[in-house]
Amino acid sequence: MPGSQLGPDLRTLGFDVQQALLPDDLPRLLAEVPAGQRVALVDPRFLGHVHALRLALTDPRFPAASVPGALTVQAEARPALTRALAGGTHAPAAQVGTASVLADDIAAAIEADGVAVHHPELGSLVATVPVDAVAADAAARAVAAVDDEAVRLRNAVKSRDGFFTTHFISPYSRYIARWCARRGLTPNQVTTASLITALIAAGCAATGTRGGYVAAGVLLILSFVLDCTDGQLARYSLQYSTMGAWLDATFDRAKEYAYYAGLALGAARGGDDVWALALGAMVLQTCRHVVDFSFNEAHVVGTDATANTSPTAALSDKLDSVGWTVWVRRMIVLPIGERWAMIAVLTAVTTPRIVFYALLIGCAFAACYTTAGRVLRSLTSRASRATRTDRAALALAELADSGPVAQLVAARAPRIPGAPVVAAVGAVALIAAALTQPVGSGQMIVAAVFYAVLSGLAVARPLKGALDWLVPPLFRVAEYCTVLILAARSDVSGALPAAFGLVGAVAYHHYDTVYRIKGGSGAPPKWLVRLIGGHEGRTLVVAVLAAVLATRDTDFTLALTALAAAIALVVLVESIRFWVSSGAPAVHDEGETA
Repeated sequence: MPGSQLGPDLRTLGFDVQQALLPDDLPRLLAEVPAGQRVALVDPRFLGHVHALRLALTDPRFPAASVPGALTVQAEARPALTRALAGGTHAPAAQVGTASVLADDIAAAIEADGVAVHHPELGSLVATVPVDAVAADAAARAVAAVDDEAVRLRNAVKSRDGFFTTHFISPYSRYIARWCARRGLTPNQVTTASLITALIAAGCAATGTRGGYVAAGVLLILSFVLDCTDGQLARYSLQYSTMGAWLDATFDRAKEYAYYAGLALGAARGGDDVWALALGAMVLQTCRHVVDFSFNEAHVVGTDATANTSPTAALSDKLDSVGWTVWVRRMIVLPIGERWAMIAVLTAVTTPRIVFYALLIGCAFAACYTTAGRVLRSLTSRASRATRTDRAALALAELADSGPVAQLVAARAPRIPGAPVVAAVGAVALIAAALTQPVGSGQMIVAAVFYAVLSGLAVARPLKGALDWLVPPLFRVAEYCTVLILAARSDVSGALPAAFGLVGAVAYHHYDTVYRIKGGSGAPPKWLVRLIGGHEGRTLVVAVLAAVLATRDTDFTLALTALAAAIALVVLVESIRFWVSSGAPAVHDEGETA
């Protein structure tokens, strides 16, 4: 339209603008656009905020998206758009500028054709096609009344975040995100900068000096600021990508666990061996995350997640209605913001041993609090008595990470009920043997075999029970704790650092599994799970290595190191191949509450 900013606005969003005077021109113009590119249809009468168009037209996560007067489709939805244009969704001789909103009609047509059309929440933003001068004047006033950029900045921040992040990081990190966007920096670059900063912090902690510890604490906070900035930059500029999903999903854990290792190395320089505490902190934190992931996958749409009928959920909703309790409950679960702030401050003013003591106590309390609440919710919800969906059962089976031994037992054993009880019995028996039996004894191997058999029995039936989501966390506890205990009790020089590396490699595999499932791509290929043994296979291997090599000076350390390196190599190569491939899900995961 004469004097309209619509064309320049669309160009700033990355579009080449073509005008169609007649709807019949659209198929020809569409055919001129290469098949692999997105296209957008925008009514020339559109009035609204530029950010409303940005939300509708540039978000790469959806095959199609629409707001009133504007529609975009990605390459996979182009055939549906072609069919809609050929299907007579418009008056053949009508001008595009008449009362009919062609873009909205076509959006409805491709949605009816089976394409999931995303309709972004606009809030106070305006997107409309006025039908007359009066409506146009009202829309223009509504646009002028709302600061488009202020809304964009506000929406760059997660709607649900921790106390520390909300009040001490996000008030300024959003402006850092905008600064990065205006200079062409990408979220992946900021994520990488955050990782490098955290690794430098770990290196400073490894010096074992007070100055190094102070620098490490400061750099860890800076790394967290960048960690918040990358997600805010992605939301601010809608730069969601496959690689970004992988980096964001894995780097947080890599940063934190590398910092644990740096603290352990620094303590060793001062004559204090805290590797067992460092490994214990990594085990506890990873198991907490597995509890979160497993519970969420079990409570998918169609089960308790949507019903929310338990007294526990009702109490939670009631507490959320009292403002201050929301922040208290978010803080006591020790999310990443509070956790990293605590680690940074304690690193600067105390010793690594005190840091790990505080971390273990805080994370243990948070784990007990969240797990107890979820168990109560699962037991008391009426919806939990219903059978879970096949999708939920499949996700839990994939999270279980069962190897060849457990799969063989599951295929041939009777399908007994009570999967969490069976898994718990196996886990307790294994950990008890690791704690009480001589490291080099055959009893430990027998306990590992017993655990492997019970692991197969636990997954023989589909995991559809109310508490079956506990099975994967129980397997993680059994495997990680066994490695920790055997390494600690072996008294072999370097065994605990080697065990730290082994658990880190396996934990990466488990996090990778989680984020593939969350992205809708399913677990890693079965050959990979078989090759690295599954949780029960790896546990059996470590038990045998401890029995055979624990009394042979450093051979046990070398064996754990070799096992860790082999698993890390295989898992990392396959993971990188997957996440950079075209088949990987192009999503941005919000991850843990910060």
